[in-house]
Amino acid sequence: MDGRGRRGGGGSTRAATRGVPQATVVRLPTYLRALRSLEDEGVTTVSSEELAQRAGVNPAQLRKDLSFLGSYGRRGVGYGTAHLAEQVEVVLGLQTQRRVVIVGVGNLGHALAHYGGFAERGFAVVGLVDEDPAVVGTTVAGLEVRPFDELATVVAAHDVTIGIIATPAVPAQRVADALVDAGVTGILTFAPRALRVPAHVDLRTVDVASELQILAFHDTWRSGAGA
Repeated sequence: MDGRGRRGGGGSTRAATRGVPQATVVRLPTYLRALRSLEDEGVTTVSSEELAQRAGVNPAQLRKDLSFLGSYGRRGVGYGTAHLAEQVEVVLGLQTQRRVVIVGVGNLGHALAHYGGFAERGFAVVGLVDEDPAVVGTTVAGLEVRPFDELATVVAAHDVTIGIIATPAVPAQRVADALVDAGVTGILTFAPRALRVPAHVDLRTVDVASELQILAFHDTWRSGAGA
């Protein structure tokens, strides 16, 4: 790259907005998922203990995180599930639908394009881009795959703010550069390599192989084989 940016790891290093710590921001989607699940079950109020259990954190951590949202619950009553879910959505910026482009329409790109969970969580995949002539022009999940050199056009035409990189490692930095140049301010990458982006762009990395290696480490030491 041209040396203009920072190296991305597991998440953005930018300070969270509204004074919410980045570590808290990372946990908010888990709280939101638990709250929406409670709503689906018809639960209108929930204690910090039950919500913490569903989210996989301790109650003290949950109460501290929610205090940054200005939500403290009511003693003996707990939190209103619908109201708290709305608060979390506001902080996460989910009141407005975010438009997404996926670059790389191989097996992973296909799976992501067909994933119905995006729409349920306030995201719309509006563009698919690839540079393989055999893929360009095909239709995936109702969208025509556009050539890579039209990425900026796709971003501008659909007001895209988030790009997903589903390419192999080698072209990933070039894709990240193109997304940044097109005006995208948030990137989620599945490419197994570290990327560099400017400071104003948020970068999140999903490295499945690394996560499996960490699980292998814990499994090895749990079984005593690493002793």
